[in-house]
Parts: sequence; C-alpha cells; structure tokens
Amino acid sequence: MSYKYFENKDCEFYPCHKVGDINCLFCFCPLYNMECGGDYETVPGRDGEPIKDCSNCILPHIESGYDYVMKRLKEK
Repeated sequence: MSYKYFENKDCEFYPCHKVGDINCLFCFCPLYNMECGGDYETVPGRDGEPIKDCSNCILPHIESGYDYVMKRLKEK
C-alpha cells in the first residue's frame, strides 16, 4: 500500500475531511472535472456558475480510493 497511501499531517489544512486515516495522495481530486461518483454538492462559484463542493467526500482518501480513482481515470 506504500505507493497508494500517504498522510501529510504537517499540512496547514490537515485534516481536510472528517475521516480516521486520511489518504492525502489525491489532495486535489483528479476526478473533480467529471461525474465522479463521490459525495459532493453543487454550489454557486464566484461568477455564479455551479462548482463542486467536495467537503463531504472521502472517496479518494480512503484505502480503496487509489484503485477507484485509477479505474475511473482509465474509463475517461
């Protein structure tokens, strides 16, 4: 699991999600620009256009997240 998991406890934003062991490998989710399957909601951005608020999503940060992200990226 070493190349699939890394936790950055020194980050000023750590922890960014409410989950036990958080995987920081995908700090900025590579699935953001697609229908990802994660737990997000749409909120108005600065220009009024909708953007994703992924605060409640832990999908890329859990142990199986690496495999899920890689699978979804290959589907794209």
